[in-house]
Formats: sequence, structure tokens, C-alpha cells
Amino acid sequence: MASYFRPTELSQALAALSMSKRELTIIAGATDYYPTQLGRLPDHDILDLSAIEALHGIETDGDYWRIGAMTTWRDLMDADLPVCFDALKAAARQVGGPQIQNTATIAGNLCNASPAADGVPPLLCLEAEVVLQGRAGARQVPLPEFILGNRRIALASGDMLTAILVPKHLEQARSGFIKLGARSSLVISIVMAAGLLRLDDQGRVIQANLSIGACSEVARRLPELETALLGQMPWADMVKPEYFAGLSPLNDHRGTAAYRLDAAMILVQRLLEALSA
Repeated sequence: MASYFRPTELSQALAALSMSKRELTIIAGATDYYPTQLGRLPDHDILDLSAIEALHGIETDGDYWRIGAMTTWRDLMDADLPVCFDALKAAARQVGGPQIQNTATIAGNLCNASPAADGVPPLLCLEAEVVLQGRAGARQVPLPEFILGNRRIALASGDMLTAILVPKHLEQARSGFIKLGARSSLVISIVMAAGLLRLDDQGRVIQANLSIGACSEVARRLPELETALLGQMPWADMVKPEYFAGLSPLNDHRGTAAYRLDAAMILVQRLLEALSA
């Protein structure tokens, strides 16, 4: 028979992970978990993190902004944060409806590891790292090394994701996010683009972080385009097909691979125009 455990302290959750003799499923907001269980009797134990106060909220921590694993999309939208978080806030407004935004967590969006996870492209541009913690201690892992593929993450047995870290050196960078779907909300992405720019006094690019989601198993940065933009005015006509060659979009009912690539280019052009205005 499955059991349900809802600890109030992080140490209790970590002890449960290390001592459990059965499969233990971690849930936070559970908005991705529950739909997978419809019509099924659970055959695994559940560890619910929602009562652990230490995992809630956003705060500064040394050289980083720290987003606790139980921080919801609504918490993020309501937080007073630097402009570099504008893209992540824009993505938050696209995650489901108000009921989902009030419950679903940013960390859960990463752990679910969907190719169309709205939070991943902005967090890639923010150079985010995740904090993975077990009984032996905590370690920081860059986001590209944590999400390995479709529904695959680098989470060892006995570990859990406790926070997301965003470096403070990006605080004054402009950021933006555009999502293309069959309608304006409550929809899975066809293509997403996120961007972060730092400009000098003349409007030339001194840093460009650009990423595309829903065009590969995991969201990807565009390093060749980022390099090409350095020292330039970020004119949209610099966006060329060769910079998107590393993407591998699928053909499915939401769009063909060719359509997705064309859309990705257009979204990046629009982002550059908006962020350099």
C-alpha cells in the first residue's frame, strides 16, 4: 500500500529519501504529477514538499538570487526583482491559468523536463544553476547539465532539487520572452524564444544570451549568434538560418520542423528589436 509523507523540515525530507526502501515520488505543486495518475492506483510512496517553509520564497544569497524549490509562478510574478527577470516573469504569465500559476512551482517545471517547459529558456538566459541536496550535502549544477533530455534529469537517488540560483551580475541586463502557440494562453508551446542583452552607452552588445524552447529535446542556447552579436548594434537582420543549425525540431500536430525553425528565427528577430529599442 502506498504511503504519503508531508514533512515540515528539509532534514526530514532528506532522511525519508535516503531511508525509503520503495520508490519515492517527490511532488511540489503536483500540477504535472496528478494528470499522470488519473484512473490509476499509486504504486509508489509520495514525498510532498509543500509544508517545508525553508523551500518557499525568493531572496538574495551572496552573489546569487535564490529561488526556493516551492516558489510558485504567482510568487515570482508578485516579487520585486531586477529587470533581468522580466523574461521569466513573462513566461510565468503563460503557464496555464491562475489556478495553475498559484500552485505550480518553478522547480517542478524543471524537474518535469518537458521540451516545451516554459521556464527553461528564460532560466538558460539567466545562466541559472540548480541546487541538488542529499544527506551528504549540497552541490550546484548548471541548468544545461541538469536537464538531459525529454523527461530526463540528472538527479541521483537520495537527492532533491532545493533551489534555483541566478547570478547577480546579470541584474541590469534587459530580458524578454515570446511564446508561440495555437492561442495566447493555456496552450503547449510550438516555439519559445528568450533573450537577455547587455548594451553599452552606444547601444552595442556587450553580452547576448539567447535560447530557443520546443525545438529540441531540451531548450538550447544559440552560442554562434550570441558571439556574432558582440560589439554590434543588435539588428534583427543578423539573425540567419545557420545560427539555428543545432536545433532538432519535431514534426507533430502543432507544427512541422521547417515551420518551427522559421518561427524561431522570427521570434528571435522580434526579441532583438524589442530589447534594443
